[in-house]
Amino acid sequence: MSEQTQQFASDNYSGICPEAWAAMAQANHGHERAYGDDQWTARAADHFRALFETDCEVFFAFNGTAANSLALSSLCQSYHSVICSETAHVETDECGAPEFFSNGSKLLIARTEAGKLTPASIREIALKRQDIHYPKPRVVTLTQATEVGSVYRPEEIKAISATCKELGLNLHMDGARFANACAFLGCSPAELTWKAGVDVLCFGGTKNGMAVGDAILFFNRDLAVDFDYRCKQAGQLASKMRFLSAPWVGLLEGGAWLKHAGHANHCAQLLSALVKDIPGVELMFPVEANGVFLQMSEQALEVLRIKGWRFYTFIGSGGARFMCSWDTEEERVRELAGDIRAAMEG
Repeated sequence: MSEQTQQFASDNYSGICPEAWAAMAQANHGHERAYGDDQWTARAADHFRALFETDCEVFFAFNGTAANSLALSSLCQSYHSVICSETAHVETDECGAPEFFSNGSKLLIARTEAGKLTPASIREIALKRQDIHYPKPRVVTLTQATEVGSVYRPEEIKAISATCKELGLNLHMDGARFANACAFLGCSPAELTWKAGVDVLCFGGTKNGMAVGDAILFFNRDLAVDFDYRCKQAGQLASKMRFLSAPWVGLLEGGAWLKHAGHANHCAQLLSALVKDIPGVELMFPVEANGVFLQMSEQALEVLRIKGWRFYTFIGSGGARFMCSWDTEEERVRELAGDIRAAMEG
């Protein structure tokens, strides 16, 4: 297989969707003010406020690592701690960035059920120790959809938010695949965020068809004080900001963000349906977003690699993750499913 053949290792493998590409091309005409004081950035922020049905503060960063780390650092002091799941991206894949940008806030790992935090697991960690020798819990961070493809329902988020309010904790949401969660549930973005008690959302654009970029939305505007300075200090204030914000206009104004997420979810459901009857193949988690997690033999995984398929196996022996993206072709899904069947039966 050539390097340009569609793969399933990551939804980051895909290119830029037509709507984001067209918006960037439009933004490339003439001159615009720099550092976010341009019409495209204003339009993107207004689109977010309309989509989320609230007057939130909106900021733009180059990637999810910066967005999540800076958002968390704005919610706590260096002597505070952040409660997250054991699979959370901020714990496993950010190279210590949350701790770095917060000047040392500690991440505390809580138990999960199907990749999701629960009020009980949050309470267990938050109340474990309350003496001055232990970093004081201050923030809970959820990932929507989670790293294992599960999706928090509005009632689950509301229950977690109620626990956070009781314990004096802020609630942050890592929304790298937030669009996929909205598409799966058929819920409005507002229902899955501030209406359910989320204080800050990092909305990922890269996995939704953009080249780069995350949007940070503060529903609790008081928490956004001086956040623009944090972005500047961290190298996240783009001089030609319109090229970060214009793709959002392309995605949001016509609903492409939801259409592309729905397509990726559909392809994941298709893959799951095509392999569920294969002897020896087990679905590790319910397919709710755009990822399919399969348990199969190591021998079969090696056969797939030899055939040129790329996928991640960071979830344990025999476990493989297959991600669908905005441009995944159904025929390619069927090819993968056929090779999985052949590898297991061979």
